[in-house]
Amino acid sequence: MLGTSSQTPTAERNHNGYLVRFDGEGILVDPGEGTQRQLLRAGVAPSTITAIAITHDHGDHCLGLPGVLARLALDGVTRPLPLVYPSGAAARVEALVDVAGPHAARVVGHPVEDAGSSPEAILALPARGGPSGRDGLGGLVLEAAALDHRVPTCGYRLVEPDGVTMDPSALAARGITGRDVGLLQRRGALSTPAGTVALDQVSAVRRGQRVAVVMDTRRCDGASALADRADLLVCEATFTDAHADVAPRYGHLTARRAGRLASAAGARRLVLSHFSQRYRSLDDHVLQAREEHDDVVAAEDLVRIAVPSRA
Repeated sequence: MLGTSSQTPTAERNHNGYLVRFDGEGILVDPGEGTQRQLLRAGVAPSTITAIAITHDHGDHCLGLPGVLARLALDGVTRPLPLVYPSGAAARVEALVDVAGPHAARVVGHPVEDAGSSPEAILALPARGGPSGRDGLGGLVLEAAALDHRVPTCGYRLVEPDGVTMDPSALAARGITGRDVGLLQRRGALSTPAGTVALDQVSAVRRGQRVAVVMDTRRCDGASALADRADLLVCEATFTDAHADVAPRYGHLTARRAGRLASAAGARRLVLSHFSQRYRSLDDHVLQAREEHDDVVAAEDLVRIAVPSRA
């Protein structure tokens, strides 16, 4: 959590910034003003950033982009850096890239054109050290869907490809051991003295993990789709019930509505963020969200929050 404040930073909270680290990838979502310094304070090397995704072009979500790009170049990063953003934010995002100057990190733009309410694959990542690809897209897949804010806005979801869990008793019953287990996994079937054994006869599908980031939105289908069965859902909770009438007017959620979103979508852990500067305490945010969903964490700057392990 590099920054957890909304429009105005506070003494305790920086503008938005979320670094999702998964299988050797580092997806920086919404580099708000001050992100470069927050990385330093968090003890995170900027060179761990392998892609950047911007939800929309409001300043608290993107004004730190030039500094991050300049710092990556200073640290010797020469690889092209994928930069994902809504096509409606192209003018401002491209201007910020220009501000970084000719010696900044080289970006490869991935504007999200006509995002709908169903998440669509935007970027394939190699999942260094992780599982093999899915549907020809590579390893991890970054998906985007449209949100309902005052300007064109996208939410994002990082999806791990599905894997398999082998059943030791089923393998033993068919006399499959050692190297043959790996061959079966790679080929999908294996010839044995007792006949051909298919992978699905001795295994079960292990659904890939999902991490979703839903910022600046009213309730909408896109937010629900991104949150669907997320293992970790980072969601804006700008207001409490005390300002429930204000939230939709400005294109935001309350903590309670974030809790309802997580519960209805079957998300596992809900991380609340993007708090209005008017709140000195987050107790009401957590209380109201927990009345709707069990596993709720209020984000604090520089805190690392783990994807919850599966039983």
